[in-house]
Amino acid sequence: MHGCGNDYIYVNTMQYEVTCPTEAAIKWSNRYKGIGSDGLVLIGKPSISDADFSMRIFNADGSEAMMCGNASRCIGKYLYERGLTNKKEIRLQTLSGIKTLWLHLDGDTVESVTVDMLAPKLEDASQFVANVGLSMGTFVSMGNPHYVIFTDNVDQVGEIGPVLEHHSAFPQRCNIELAHVQADGAIRTRVWERGSGITQACGTGACATAVAAVINGKASRTSNIVMDGGTLSIEWRETDQHVYMTGPASFVFEGEIELTN
Repeated sequence: MHGCGNDYIYVNTMQYEVTCPTEAAIKWSNRYKGIGSDGLVLIGKPSISDADFSMRIFNADGSEAMMCGNASRCIGKYLYERGLTNKKEIRLQTLSGIKTLWLHLDGDTVESVTVDMLAPKLEDASQFVANVGLSMGTFVSMGNPHYVIFTDNVDQVGEIGPVLEHHSAFPQRCNIELAHVQADGAIRTRVWERGSGITQACGTGACATAVAAVINGKASRTSNIVMDGGTLSIEWRETDQHVYMTGPASFVFEGEIELTN
């Protein structure tokens, strides 16, 4: 499945057990010798009563991520269209807390999903400044760390991303966004995801970019984030300070694979 081109392999662990998800993520994500993806997502039962289902996500390098907005939308579509739930509001347990999903239907098809990404956490950007020839960025945590830099050249992400991901300012590594506000008010954004490299889209990255744009006076609290694989609508709601993300989710194919040594 993919959300705006951010593609993951999804396994329903309530039906199929994945005993070593780190190994599986590395092997299956290989675009030449595996299935090919940005990582592996495991759909499962929650460990707490407040949630309906759970998700775990492993990047293409095998590292476990806290959360993925695009993946959570895909999970909502999977659960509803595969008959695992008839709820149009789903509470999903993640490593960064419970995320509420609202499914937008056209008949029996989930056309888009809105996710409550909760409130961002902000830190003083001065401690994250790196000497890479760009202006100071803005650090935003959406349950996972993001560093957003506004620049006229977002295509530098392939050069800047790997340098900043592993910079000493980020002991747990970091997701990097380069963003530019277009004439129409939309924000063109390219992302370097921690553990996966350049991806077509990043849900938490889109949220972090929208928040950073508000903080820096570049956009209102509602904005469209234009990523390589598509556009996500983001609202940083003033009433509760939560960030709400809306976007599509798509099936690509289904199949079977065995994890062999």
